[in-house]
Amino acid sequence: MTTRAAEPPHPTRLRLLEAALTVIRTKGYAAARVEDVCAEAGLTKGSFFHHFRSKEELAIAAAAHWSEMTGRLFAGAPYHGHEDPLDRVLGYVDFRRSLLEGALPEFTCLVGTMVQEVYATDPAIDRACADSIEGHAATLEADIDAARAAYGVHGAWTTRGLALHTQAVLQGAFILAKAEGGPAIAAESVDHLHRYISLLFGRDPARARPPSPATEKESR
Repeated sequence: MTTRAAEPPHPTRLRLLEAALTVIRTKGYAAARVEDVCAEAGLTKGSFFHHFRSKEELAIAAAAHWSEMTGRLFAGAPYHGHEDPLDRVLGYVDFRRSLLEGALPEFTCLVGTMVQEVYATDPAIDRACADSIEGHAATLEADIDAARAAYGVHGAWTTRGLALHTQAVLQGAFILAKAEGGPAIAAESVDHLHRYISLLFGRDPARARPPSPATEKESR
């Protein structure tokens, strides 16, 4: 029995999802109107309601689209090429820092933005956002486990807890960036996360960053 690959979304639906990412990250979920999403997508409300029954349905689909889009980005990121699992974990943190560029809507998190507004009022969107954040955190667990084994780190903390802590710091960093109107304070928070993880595994935080995986292979 073969499993068919998921079909790509209809082009109009995809335009609406991409527009939702922009509008919600710019205005927030509550302030984002269907009209705003349609204007950003260059489509009519008739097109919108052909694909989505409501703004809530759009938000849930946008959370899933966000997970798929960011999943591809992180799956192809260079930090996976490091041989040392701790370098992979720290490389993930460094990669997140490198994304803190441009205007706030360009680097802040869609699902983090939405869940702050709807956690007590819309369980369906809340669950979609939680699934996205927790699912992304889970992608770090294998490397954290491998680093614990390689460095002999045990202690009264869990791999899942550290993976989720990275997301707590990142989401908090996005909030600070919004409060300050720029990414500088967020970058500082991510640097503190890098130092914290280094110390947790007994590594000197002042140690130079490892070379890129490509450079590592060339040097051997």
